[in-house]
Amino acid sequence: MEIIIRPATVADCAVMMELINELAEYEKAPQEVTVDFNHFVESGFGKNPIWYAYVAEVMLEGNLKVVGMALYYIRYSTWKGQRLYLEDLVVSQNYRGNGIGNLLFEKLIAVTKEKKYSGMMWQVLDWNEPAINFYNKYNTQFDAGWTNCFINM
Repeated sequence: MEIIIRPATVADCAVMMELINELAEYEKAPQEVTVDFNHFVESGFGKNPIWYAYVAEVMLEGNLKVVGMALYYIRYSTWKGQRLYLEDLVVSQNYRGNGIGNLLFEKLIAVTKEKKYSGMMWQVLDWNEPAINFYNKYNTQFDAGWTNCFINM
């Protein structure tokens, strides 16, 4: 299977939202995806984009199809400086186990090094053993000392 990793374009946004919804289903929280599609597109491809993404394509019946994505943004730590924050790494269920997640993750590691960010961060649910096992291959440090906090508006 030929896998192509490339920067996302505005034309990818609809399938990216499908992948985001697939991830939310997997994480048992489909009702939590409330972002407006136009806001999603504007936030990534508008005048002042705040997120960036790579997509993974495979050739199916003579056509390229997006089957995975890694969406990230840059956060600032007063202790560490700029860090790449991986918001979502998702590969459609039918394509998992083909190395697509590895290629997307390694692309973000390369971006982190190329841009000289001080590191890469993300979250993983404590019950998501397949994801935890995936991240363990990269000598990941898990930080149990912090509690996630948020306020919905």
